[in-house]
Amino acid sequence: MEYMVEMSTSPALLAPGELRRPALRERLSRKVWEVAETIATPLAPADYLDIFNPLRPGADLRGRIVKVVPETADAATIEIKPGADWEDHVPGQYVRVGVEVDGVRHWRAYSLTHGPRRDGHISITVKAVPDGKVSSHLVRRLRPGRIVHLEQAAGDFVLPGDLRGHKLLMVTAGSGVTPVIGMLRNLFPVTDEGVVERQRLDVTVVHVAPSRPDSIFIRNLESLAEAGAIRLVTRYSGTEGRLDIDTLTEIVPDLRERTAYACGPAGLLDSLQAWYDAEGLPLQTEQFRLGPVVTTGDGQSGGTVTFTGKSIEAPGGKPILDAAEEAGVLMPSGCRMGICFGCVLPMKEGAVRDLRNGEVTVARPGETGPEGIPIQTCISAAAGECVIDHPA
Repeated sequence: MEYMVEMSTSPALLAPGELRRPALRERLSRKVWEVAETIATPLAPADYLDIFNPLRPGADLRGRIVKVVPETADAATIEIKPGADWEDHVPGQYVRVGVEVDGVRHWRAYSLTHGPRRDGHISITVKAVPDGKVSSHLVRRLRPGRIVHLEQAAGDFVLPGDLRGHKLLMVTAGSGVTPVIGMLRNLFPVTDEGVVERQRLDVTVVHVAPSRPDSIFIRNLESLAEAGAIRLVTRYSGTEGRLDIDTLTEIVPDLRERTAYACGPAGLLDSLQAWYDAEGLPLQTEQFRLGPVVTTGDGQSGGTVTFTGKSIEAPGGKPILDAAEEAGVLMPSGCRMGICFGCVLPMKEGAVRDLRNGEVTVARPGETGPEGIPIQTCISAAAGECVIDHPA
């Protein structure tokens, strides 16, 4: 026969003070925190903790720059120690990085160029875009020790979990090689003794660049090819011309048998996607630069403004506030009562033109912060399609 003994936690069976001590400690902790909040005002105590330990658990996700390594004349790999709450990533994914440039925080998305590392660091490789405020800052002005803001890794440009039976084709152009090099480094780690093959795979990499000196990670790709881990086909457009689908089918005769991945500029991806769609074959793509979102011509033709639950057509010469109200959207506004900035709303995507001076403001997914860009709808007109976070 089994006997069950029920353990009571009634206060009568606890030693004197055992209930009072936790309660007292909790009250003291609350009181200490309240005093700290009073002293810290207008900041919060957490703001001071962030000064001494910005990578601590529970803080906004940040990273400390460990080193900046030049790759080409206009590209560099940036190694970052992420904060304690970093949740790791899958090779091929990207991370959004927030950096202050001239007192303004800008966000950009960059592919991670390594799989998970033993030291917990992450790395991105950035190519300085002509007139690119953020990319140029990261490549040429960023120094070790600086703190940047991070978001968790995202993106579905990743390999299947089980690669058995897969023959892979990876087509990259320019800095579009960055997510692919992360995949390859994870599949074929490199040690002091050379490339380590974790499994025998059939991988063809077609890499396009203006020239060999301009080719990011070319030495890594050539080392993998020399070790027999991949078959590498390079095409230097400066001397050999652009890659087209006819050329691709020639250099990869078994193209239709391969699971295909492509990353690069829009023109290349569009032509590849059209061919794969016509053949009824799947193609996984990642575009490393977003196309322009501003209308062509004089930029005054207006466009579609999408609110939460409703889209309207807004003329290029009329404030979004007026166009939306005429379409039945209830808009916040204090303008007519002389109260400025009551009409400000966050634009998540798209472009608007300031009717006072013609200046265009652009919000790009993957570059603009998750909160969007605040715009004054009473002085802003649509300069193409745009998305505004406001219930219609």
